[in-house]
Amino acid sequence: MTARYCSLAQQPAPAFAPGLAAERIGALVRGHRMWVNGTVLHYYFFDGDTDGSVIPVPGTGETRRVPWAGTKEQQDVVRECFDEWQRLGIGLTFTEVGDRSEAELRIGFQPGDGSWSIVGRDALRVGLHERTMNFGWDLTAPGERATALHEIGHALGMTHEHQSPYAGIHWDDEAVYEELAGPPNFWSRDRTYVNILRKLERDEVNGAVWDPQSIMGYPFPPGLILEPEQYRGGLLPPGTLSAADKEFALRWYPPAGAPRPCALVPFRSAPLRLAPGGQADFTVEPPETREYTVGVFGAADTVVVVFEERDGEPRYLTAQDDGGTAGNATVRARLVKGRRYVVRVRLYSAWGSGETAVMCW
Repeated sequence: MTARYCSLAQQPAPAFAPGLAAERIGALVRGHRMWVNGTVLHYYFFDGDTDGSVIPVPGTGETRRVPWAGTKEQQDVVRECFDEWQRLGIGLTFTEVGDRSEAELRIGFQPGDGSWSIVGRDALRVGLHERTMNFGWDLTAPGERATALHEIGHALGMTHEHQSPYAGIHWDDEAVYEELAGPPNFWSRDRTYVNILRKLERDEVNGAVWDPQSIMGYPFPPGLILEPEQYRGGLLPPGTLSAADKEFALRWYPPAGAPRPCALVPFRSAPLRLAPGGQADFTVEPPETREYTVGVFGAADTVVVVFEERDGEPRYLTAQDDGGTAGNATVRARLVKGRRYVVRVRLYSAWGSGETAVMCW
């Protein structure tokens, strides 16, 4: 029987201004969903009967609410999988919270709605009362722990490995459509195309070499893959984090242990000597309580994120991404004297001979 598969909704391709250099667009595509390193990702489990999806009751004209709450046993599987990613030593931190307003990742367990996750920073666009991740079947069943590892991979910014153009997979398209139209997935042709048959662009993928062992790949039964010949009898990734999965996470989120962030003093610019994909971190301790502006200068595509430290932990405050635009990222926020703030700047790409810098004023 076909495995149950992660089902991502089709996302519109990022729109960039005409005339951008291919290298610049590539850097933007690769990085636009990635979190700035050092982010604390707070996750929240929906509970109770008040949160859920309203669905029609067939043949009655009525509706019913399907709760998003999961059992403690299922939640524990997800907690363990967050811990497994964390134990790699990545520069992100996962923390469970009981208040959804503090959570970047909000997790439901609605049966029949499939398992899926918003990819990377796109989670910030989802309303506070909506899910950014769902598990649609029992994670405690044998082999289903891999589903939680897979969805957390999406939350980190990873894409489906079997859709990599480097895989060289030649599908029997109609056999794939027929297989996925039946139980247990019951997918439309559009959903099957989006999640399996569509080839990703080279700048979207997790790595420059296909990894058939990746947690971000699906298992496929015999008869769906025509080439490579060795997979005509099926493709069965082990359901664990592969070496390439770990390399991806550590490349984008290197271990904390970098030099202590520099102080960003109001009205004094700090240079950004960054390679593409590099990041600079700063602290701000405002001398007075008022509205401040944090901005980047120079010919560069960047994302700027401001965090407020609460009990020693950085909490997301505001951000701006100037990727692909003619301007520079500029954010405004009310900063309070006596509190500490962290500014993180990640560079997509830079051009020209001028220096890039960041300033708070």
